[in-house]
Amino acid sequence: MSARAQEDRRQTELLRSAWTESGKVYGYRKLHDDLVEQGESICPNRVARLAQLAGIKAEIGYKRRPGSYGGKPSVVVDNTLDRQFDVAAPDRVWVTDITYIRTQEGFAYLAVVIDLYSRRVIGWSMQSRQTTDVVLQALLMAVWRRKPKGKVLIHSDQGSQFTSMDWAALPHAPTTLSIR
Repeated sequence: MSARAQEDRRQTELLRSAWTESGKVYGYRKLHDDLVEQGESICPNRVARLAQLAGIKAEIGYKRRPGSYGGKPSVVVDNTLDRQFDVAAPDRVWVTDITYIRTQEGFAYLAVVIDLYSRRVIGWSMQSRQTTDVVLQALLMAVWRRKPKGKVLIHSDQGSQFTSMDWAALPHAPTTLSIR
């Protein structure tokens, strides 16, 4: 065997060892980093070539358990708004949703309530966890700031925060709200 073939064989064994130690999930980039940390002088392209020849490749994602996925979503309340986004007066229809913001300390979850008449944010809440409390705080802020006189249709998606028992119990509060 030539010197290059012998070096390929030696480095392939190092690759196989590093791949096994990683739980057989590392790809050629991380394997290259491991070999460089061990003091090997090897370029990423050579690692990719040797890994491909040896049948070493990254495990991508996780395997799903056998079974049925999907199905019909649970519908708690009918869609009363039905995409009628033009509203004639303030405090008649509010919409709400949650979004997330990546920060240096993780994700922050922001819930907002918007009045469809003015298209302005009238209530908001931000927390480090996506719970029912974040949407309830945003809605309570909107009620406190606007003090609606009549019934307000509150439109939201059917996420778990908006279908929880705490959210469903909110219409029984002193304010009169009609929640979708």
